[in-house]
Amino acid sequence: MSTASTNSTVAEPRRGVGMAVHDSIADVGAVVVHWMETLGDMTLFMWRTLLWLFTRLPRRDTLVPAFYNIGVLSLPVVALTGTFIGMVLAVQTYSQFKQFGFETRMGALINLSMCRELGPVLAATMLAGRVGSAIAAEIGTMRVTEQIDALTSMGANPLHYLVVPRFLGCLLMIPSLTIMAIFMGVVGGWIYSVQVFGIDSYHYWNNSQQFVGNWDLFYGVFKSVFFGATIAIVSCYRGFHCDPGAEGVGRAATAAFVLSFVIIIVLDLFLSIWLDRVHEMLWPQMG
Repeated sequence: MSTASTNSTVAEPRRGVGMAVHDSIADVGAVVVHWMETLGDMTLFMWRTLLWLFTRLPRRDTLVPAFYNIGVLSLPVVALTGTFIGMVLAVQTYSQFKQFGFETRMGALINLSMCRELGPVLAATMLAGRVGSAIAAEIGTMRVTEQIDALTSMGANPLHYLVVPRFLGCLLMIPSLTIMAIFMGVVGGWIYSVQVFGIDSYHYWNNSQQFVGNWDLFYGVFKSVFFGATIAIVSCYRGFHCDPGAEGVGRAATAAFVLSFVIIIVLDLFLSIWLDRVHEMLWPQMG
């Protein structure tokens, strides 16, 4: 009797541990399946958007407001942020370069960083925070209040009327925003380096010209196109699949920014690897 009861007592904790492990694996599997389903739905959503884009362009009265809201209204925050990012780079690099007597080469590092990475990522982050969340909240509100269903009942396609103008706005406006972020970052770093640290302006720009070329500017602008498309698709998708109620709209706006930022960082890595390989194939002597 005592032996049987002891064995059952030992077996119960083991069974409990096994069930806990099983539940944990099941939870992880459910999350993976959910993310794969979301990725598949988002891919189909993007495909339908592209089909409408190449089938029929939106009307001017829907395109112009989208371009103005996404491009023009985002310029001040992108320019201001880019300026201070350039100054921060100057502050962080001066002490290190001064130890080796390379202060005049700071411009090469600042300008190269702004062109290749910080400019496009900064513009995309500002666009995702300012525009992406607003798009998700706006379309989510239309979904909750059944305005999208009303558009469908009147014969208008919601993708063509709501998504395509915003997709074109993000796709075409983000290169300009990226160039603005790069320009202001370069100017900010130069002003701080020359006016505060007393670095010679001629040598600052001369060294920058030797290390930064047209390829580096293309490098950042090319990546920004993919970032803009990601922001538009993710934000519109989250808005279209918004949960009911005000809380659902808030979650859609938050999820749009978070998911856009994560995808932007992942895309930045793979695009950088691919562009570096393209550069080595085109100019192997400089690779």
